[in-house]
Amino acid sequence: MFPDRREIGSSSNFEETLIMKESKLSIVIPAKNEARNLENFLPRLRAVVGSKVECIVVNDGSTDDTAAICEQHGVTVVSHPYSKGNGAAIKTGARAAMGEVLVFLDGDGQHKPDDIPRLIEELERGFDMVVGARDRESQADSARAMANGIYNSLSSSITGHKILDLTSGFRAVKAERFREFLYLLPNGFSYPTTCTMAFFRAGYSVGYVPIQTEKRLGKSHISLLKDGIRFLIIIFKVGTLYSPLKIFLPTAAGFFLTGCGYYLYTFLTQGRFTNMSAVLFMTAVLVFLIGLVSEQVTALMYKDNK
Repeated sequence: MFPDRREIGSSSNFEETLIMKESKLSIVIPAKNEARNLENFLPRLRAVVGSKVECIVVNDGSTDDTAAICEQHGVTVVSHPYSKGNGAAIKTGARAAMGEVLVFLDGDGQHKPDDIPRLIEELERGFDMVVGARDRESQADSARAMANGIYNSLSSSITGHKILDLTSGFRAVKAERFREFLYLLPNGFSYPTTCTMAFFRAGYSVGYVPIQTEKRLGKSHISLLKDGIRFLIIIFKVGTLYSPLKIFLPTAAGFFLTGCGYYLYTFLTQGRFTNMSAVLFMTAVLVFLIGLVSEQVTALMYKDNK
């Protein structure tokens, strides 16, 4: 679909390849009050992909000059009447895009346009989605770096595949594949997590390209307290999206073993079976059954309806 990166001699050659009928590319950028960042970022983006590649900025209820800046640089703007969230902006952009391949970048200007050809080159190796994996130096701070490390380790153990960056918003994906899971994606910042796990669950191929990000202008829209709590929920969501039994079965086993241990203690000390042991055993059975039903529901969610 796209040429080998070694064959790309200039941005103009890259552009000519991208606008071929059999291979179309769309750039989708969610943005909320990112006028300052987009003013510097959009010219750099155009220098890489050219003027004929579709670039869509989803203006998520911005109150600054985001829409005006995009129009000045010849970028298609799709505006939300009010802020719906980063994930909602991604879904809006994916529905509006005409390309066969979608590239998502954050509107804060942290992602380098020069990395786009690298992601596309990796996509051409047979992947359905390629994610720009940030190194430790590219993390906003040590707390986020630690959190992302936990998410990556957890998701890797659940899926059985090495996941280098679960929460990266910089990715290239085949549009047809991505649109299959739009109904699953949340409206908030956890859309990359849901997307990645959905692809693995459906048996699609996910690849990674190492990247380094740049510092953004202004403050991040992510709240460490609010989104920190929400990201903790991601840990459980990761497991339930991929295979609920991998979360519920160990939990049920924990209740069951605790019940066995407590029964052994009461039998040796009091010579009887207590209500607490019964509660623990019943809880273990209930948790296991909930996990079993959840596993069946998850299988139906990813059922191929084509």
